Amino acid sequence: MKGLPAKARVLVVAMAAIALACLGSQVGHWNNSDLAQFICYTGTAMLASGMKVALPGIDGTMSVSFLFVLLGMLELSLPQTLILGCASTLVQSYWQAKRRPKPVHVIFNCSQMAIAIYAAYWVYQAFYTHMFDHQGRPLALIVCAIVYFILNTAPVACVISMTEHKRVTKVWSECYFWSFPYYLVGAGMAGTISFLNRSIGWEAALLVLPAVYVIFRSYRLYLSKLEDEKRHVEDMAGLHLRTIEALALAIEAKDQHTHDHLQRVRVYAVELAKELGLESDDIEALRAAALLHDIGKLAVPEHIISKPGRLTPEEFEKMKIHPLVGAEILEQVQFPYAVVPIVRAHHEKWDGSGYPFGLKAEQIPMGARILAAVDCLDALASDRQYRRALPLDDALAKVVEQAGTAFDPQVVDILKRRYIDLEQMARAQGPEHRAKLSTEIRIERGEAPATGFAPQTQLSAPPMVQPDFLSSIAAARQEVQTLLELSHDLGNSLSIDETLSVLSVRLKRLVPYDSIAIYIRKENVLIPEFVSGDNFRLFSSLEIPVGQGLSGWVAQTSKPIVNGNPSVEPGYLNDPTKFSTLRSALAVPLEGASGCLGVLALYKAEPDAFTSDHVRILLAITSKIGLTIENALKFRIAETSATTDYLTGLPNARSLFLHLDQELSRARRSGMPLVVLVCDLDGFKQINDRFGHLEGNRALRMFAASVRDACREYDYVARMGGDEFVLVAPGLQSRAATELVRRLEMIASQCGRAVCNEDILSVSVGQAAYPADGSEAEQLIQEADRRMYTVKQQHHREAEERRKLIEFPGRTPAHIV
Repeated sequence: MKGLPAKARVLVVAMAAIALACLGSQVGHWNNSDLAQFICYTGTAMLASGMKVALPGIDGTMSVSFLFVLLGMLELSLPQTLILGCASTLVQSYWQAKRRPKPVHVIFNCSQMAIAIYAAYWVYQAFYTHMFDHQGRPLALIVCAIVYFILNTAPVACVISMTEHKRVTKVWSECYFWSFPYYLVGAGMAGTISFLNRSIGWEAALLVLPAVYVIFRSYRLYLSKLEDEKRHVEDMAGLHLRTIEALALAIEAKDQHTHDHLQRVRVYAVELAKELGLESDDIEALRAAALLHDIGKLAVPEHIISKPGRLTPEEFEKMKIHPLVGAEILEQVQFPYAVVPIVRAHHEKWDGSGYPFGLKAEQIPMGARILAAVDCLDALASDRQYRRALPLDDALAKVVEQAGTAFDPQVVDILKRRYIDLEQMARAQGPEHRAKLSTEIRIERGEAPATGFAPQTQLSAPPMVQPDFLSSIAAARQEVQTLLELSHDLGNSLSIDETLSVLSVRLKRLVPYDSIAIYIRKENVLIPEFVSGDNFRLFSSLEIPVGQGLSGWVAQTSKPIVNGNPSVEPGYLNDPTKFSTLRSALAVPLEGASGCLGVLALYKAEPDAFTSDHVRILLAITSKIGLTIENALKFRIAETSATTDYLTGLPNARSLFLHLDQELSRARRSGMPLVVLVCDLDGFKQINDRFGHLEGNRALRMFAASVRDACREYDYVARMGGDEFVLVAPGLQSRAATELVRRLEMIASQCGRAVCNEDILSVSVGQAAYPADGSEAEQLIQEADRRMYTVKQQHHREAEERRKLIEFPGRTPAHIV
């Protein structure tokens, strides 16, 4: 009973009570006359109950025992007929059942049979005795069969209708009405047998068994044909559903955030429709509309759909066409139920302030009213490009606030009552894992079109109150002066840090901000190059993929965005430990000679702080800013390459001498010692000769990185050239220098084994100290280099002696000539 709706439970209890009353009224009327006939009829009816067939479309069966029930009404007493009918029902319920029936099902079936027999019996007696005056026995039997058929099938159809939310007439006609002719045939056969009984005895009833089998076989043949037709319909329905899912997938290709949203909206909407008692066709229409209501977004530019901020009036006008376009697309599908009106009206509001037609209240289709409420609820409770997700309770509270204005109060009441259960159902179904569409693949083949692209329109910001003309004139003069100063200052330096620092100061006079961030594009990621103002640490730590968040969207589309939400930047979206007090952002692309090289983002604590004038000012100078930053980046790269070794990333010889002169000046002032180590790799030429230059380069990179890690933070490691490295170690004592030499020898040996899997690499180290070995950079390096070659020659002699010992075992080095 727990799984049944309340109305169905009431019907089951009422049927059981009526059946008990019918059986109770006949307890005192039992008689034992013709007991053999009763036993024969009951046994035959029970045997016929085993000849049952499954009904199409529902979980139920039908047998040919009804023939003996009708015969019992003619030949037996009412108590005997009731026992015959209930016994045959029990056999039909349990005999070869696919699964054991629940007690409530058995009670309902027996109750239904008892009520049908009781009513049909008295109808037959009334018509036969009083109305037809014993002359209309066939007509009375036909009326009896009709009453029995109706009462034996209508209650089951009612329960199925209440449980599956289908029209009772549809269930009854599809599942039971096809059997009505068989009841009429059965009534004729029962009348014929009754006539024979009066002529040759009740044993003539046994002659009906072959006819029972014929009826059973006709049942089977008819239902097998119905099953084939049903299978064909199911296949077509499956194809229809897959077509709908494919259309929904087309929406997903446009908006990657849509798929999970559509599935969740479908669960909510269908359950609300069932709660409201919508017909099955209306529920199916809503099921399809929940998946397809956003298909009209295919006609909306992608940069508007994925924009991580408030839409401009022009953009919103473009977005508002999607219900109409979606309806026009779906009209071509010719759905068998009303999907199109739901899609067309799912943005209408209860008070008439929606779009596209301004429908209000009952003018809006019920499916559209349901869809509007659940669509809004799930959108508020889901992450979007322009804001974080709200907790489900807060999202529902916002929907409840708009009951009677935006949404149907009746729908909102049910949603308020059942939203927790619906959310659990949506989560239980889980997201569908499907392969991502190939929207990111780049097709290399195919020539570019001959025509160019149309110029892009600039975005506008929300309107603001216009100042008086004197203030406007003064502001214009100040703007022109500041722009001239900014343009002049931007070309005065090739240092990117100095350039961006000047930019931030000058720009604040034109566009007030609380924080500024300039992101530079490196492949497909935006890296903060300059950050100043509030939340400095927060923005400095971000790495924003192109296409994600506010700045990533600007970098991908090369379009500005005004009054966006700063908290949607990837890196701290939905991270409670990272919270920003900033509430509005203005971001513009920085264009260089080769395209978008970065994004300039300004942030303010007040919402809607930026205006269209601010956008205009930034767009007027971003080309100059972009080219200036591009030149500064190129200068930094050139400057770095002039002082950095390209292979190891260490400083080169030029940088070494500059640094060594600085360290010597510091050592003279402080009186601290300074050690210079010159290292040369022994065996490096063998690596190149035996394993190739690529492995030799790998050994150099590994050695350089290991030496850098082994030194102190303020030690300086440089590559002089080839396989020669120099270490500058200020304040290093002689014992520590000796320990450092041992570490360098161990590092060289480990690098040789890592690259060549053998002890092939070693290092010769010469050291010189300030002031004992010289006071100039050239003197110290020259002395360390000389000592390095002395160590190298010693290593060479030792290696030669080891070789000879291997060739002449048993002799000392003095005996080897």
